[in-house]
Amino acid sequence: MRLFVFFVSIITLSSCLSVDKPDESKMIFSYNESAGIHSFDPAFAKDQARIWFCNQIYNSLLQLDSNLQVKPSIAKRWEISEDAKQYDFILRNDVRFHDDKSVFGSQGSRMVNVYDVVYSLNRLIDKRIASPGAWVLSSVKSISVLNDSTIRMNLSAPNPAFLGLLSMQYCSILPVESATISDFFDAPVGSGPFHFQYHKNNVKLVLRKNANYFEFDGDKQLPYLDAVAIRFIPDKQTAFLEFIKGNFDFLSGIDASYKDELLDANGRLQKKYQKVLKYRKQDYLNTEYLGILMDDNQSNEALKDVRVRKALNLAFDRKQMMQYLRNDIGTPANSGFIPKGLPGYQPGIGYDFQPEKAKQLLIDAGYPNAEAIPLIQLNTTSSYVDLCEYIQHAWEEIGFEVEVNVSPPSTHRQQVSKSQLSIFRGSWIADYADAENYLALFYSKNHSPNGPNYTHFSDDLFDSLYESSIHIPNIADRIPMYEKMDRIIINEAAIIPLYYDNVMRFQHNYVHGLGSNAMNLLDLKRVKFVENH
Repeated sequence: MRLFVFFVSIITLSSCLSVDKPDESKMIFSYNESAGIHSFDPAFAKDQARIWFCNQIYNSLLQLDSNLQVKPSIAKRWEISEDAKQYDFILRNDVRFHDDKSVFGSQGSRMVNVYDVVYSLNRLIDKRIASPGAWVLSSVKSISVLNDSTIRMNLSAPNPAFLGLLSMQYCSILPVESATISDFFDAPVGSGPFHFQYHKNNVKLVLRKNANYFEFDGDKQLPYLDAVAIRFIPDKQTAFLEFIKGNFDFLSGIDASYKDELLDANGRLQKKYQKVLKYRKQDYLNTEYLGILMDDNQSNEALKDVRVRKALNLAFDRKQMMQYLRNDIGTPANSGFIPKGLPGYQPGIGYDFQPEKAKQLLIDAGYPNAEAIPLIQLNTTSSYVDLCEYIQHAWEEIGFEVEVNVSPPSTHRQQVSKSQLSIFRGSWIADYADAENYLALFYSKNHSPNGPNYTHFSDDLFDSLYESSIHIPNIADRIPMYEKMDRIIINEAAIIPLYYDNVMRFQHNYVHGLGSNAMNLLDLKRVKFVENH
């Protein structure tokens, strides 16, 4: 009955989808965060909701543009030593913290200085804070002040991804005064395009325009918006209805509950919405995959044979899976682990649908028709049951016996992190725009639980290439090494790549300046409402 009511509501609303938002006296941009925002502290900006919030409130030394290129922010320029182990950052002198007398006293505000930067970065690695982002600065040996506009960072070893790491929201700059204010993060102060105004837990969060923001769009001071309103509606159907009614200006991603309402079978916007909504889809640095445990703890003896692992890769149709279950949202993963959109991605190095070849590999391995292969336990969460059941049926077609086990997300994450699962559904979303971020999952010294190598993959040639690549500062010189490493992973079939995801954004036609990027970062600085005629 609930589903019927939902679609009746949709039919009613879609017939009168006309929102006169630009005529409002204030440009207030609204969106929903179904999972909520559980911390305003950038040291804990480990999920999309918190990253998006921090990107509005704070600035880091550096930032990424829409093409994921590192650009200045609080730091106006930087200098790198020849050995790539010393970085000097020269700061702007016109970046001001938000006005807040409870933080800055009677002066109300002040300029960001070198001591704020040193404090913020040292705070990130302070063990008492226990930030999940402390790893970002793991290569930093020391941080020091050279003068009133310059800080120096010395690295223990070259890190080609270092500038990209500093653009992450973990590295947001806080005022040193925050160290002495116990409730600072109840109403945080940064230097970003919007400042904190109001928060009602699980209901609403309001940010106001920072009138003193330092960035310009030509001769126009940013941001254009007057405010940002974030709601916390957990039910995605309800949030979708609010978007259709114009109560939300933007919708990110797509849920199965309204996927077919918005998109046709080919992943195009339904005709009834084409005149009132804009739809943007682009590559997203996210690889969805099945991981296979590769050490002696693998309980299924057959999976220790690379021929069996290759057979699993060849035994299902990724293209069909994406069409039937994802409305062609995303790219079938017939390539490596490095996703589409990153330097190092190699089209076609992976596995196509070849069931007869899969059967032959099983014969070669001594398992004709998958006989004598123990039951395969495919572990996932409820959000991916449809994909795993599709794969289950395909594997059963060539003789495998397969059971899909569904666990709560927290349980699944814990079991994956402890390498307790024979085959598990996983995803890896880029922390920074460098393929090293993906290849690190297969470096032997990163074995879980102390690192992200959840499959416990080990290969001497891979390790040698990985260790050599991180000492090469030029990305163009690293790419051939990245490609070799990705081919090793695929040839050993340590994983079963499923698809490379897409960023999907829906917005009302009056919303302009809302870009998109492969990191799915929400940047509202240049957003404005424009009446469409």
